[in-house]
Amino acid sequence: MRWLESLPGLARERLPPSVWEYFDQGAGRGISAAEAASVWDAVRFRPRALVDVSRVSTATTALGQQLTLPVLVAPTTLQRLATPEGELATARAARRAGSLMCVSSNAGTPFEQIGAIGHPWWVQAYLMRDRGLSLAVLERARASGACAVVLTADTPVVGTKHQVGDSVWDRVRPEQIRVNIDAAGLPASALDKADDLTPDTIGWLVEHTGLPVVVKGVLRGDDAALAVRAGARGVVVSNHGGRQLDQAIATARALPDVVQAVRADAEVLVDGGLRTSEHVLAALALGAQAVLLGRPVLWALAVAGEDGVTRLLDELRRDLAECLRLVGAPCLDLLGPDLLADR
Repeated sequence: MRWLESLPGLARERLPPSVWEYFDQGAGRGISAAEAASVWDAVRFRPRALVDVSRVSTATTALGQQLTLPVLVAPTTLQRLATPEGELATARAARRAGSLMCVSSNAGTPFEQIGAIGHPWWVQAYLMRDRGLSLAVLERARASGACAVVLTADTPVVGTKHQVGDSVWDRVRPEQIRVNIDAAGLPASALDKADDLTPDTIGWLVEHTGLPVVVKGVLRGDDAALAVRAGARGVVVSNHGGRQLDQAIATARALPDVVQAVRADAEVLVDGGLRTSEHVLAALALGAQAVLLGRPVLWALAVAGEDGVTRLLDELRRDLAECLRLVGAPCLDLLGPDLLADR
């Protein structure tokens, strides 16, 4: 078994059961979470022949940032339960691999420490009911070097997860989560997630942060077009790792509709169930600019910290280069739906 394929099992051996369950679980009966990878597995390719692939490149850009591979780190919380250094380990690995990290607004590491690494990063935003508190968090991120805001749009409420064992929240210490949110003197309800987001929220964020906004949690072409008209520079096709509405459409199926709706006007990224270089290849052929990885990064952190995440990204880049040679595409710009068999 390849190391990439062994990561879930290795991580499960190292993590406390409650932490493993939190990282792994989906909402409801877990249908969306369970099927995500298999839908990518179902893609079949139509390789080109007689193509010079003596030199191939996995390089791309995301909002103008040069990357050596089209794989970004998705925002995830409780990284310090996977390894003590948490987000710092992930950020350093992203720098080493030539990737880019999106940092959760619920992170357990101060933005200033992440910014001090000196590598571009994006900040993910769960807007809270207290908009002033939200802006304070985003201003702290911007001042620390964040170069884009990723607005999570699919979480008006948190999808219900059915706990089997002990709760992970019994293990979480205050310094491991939400360290960038200063809610002193505010009622607990101020931190509740906003359930009144509209397209106008996008323009409000652009105006108040001065940063490009990417909207995460889009599964429909019409919603993507609405977000772009409202000022979004990009969208992330995502069902939140199957952790919000169970039985939500798999991102591999949702991606073509979103690409058709907005690719000419904005960048389209995708997450959810991507586990191999073939999955990445399929996403790019379907029109994604890049992909984001969530659970695999947490597994790699648990197995080997910063070195684990670096290895994960490096192996995906190496394997993707092989895929490009085998599919007959020397660079990512030559990937398109003609390389995919009808499904």
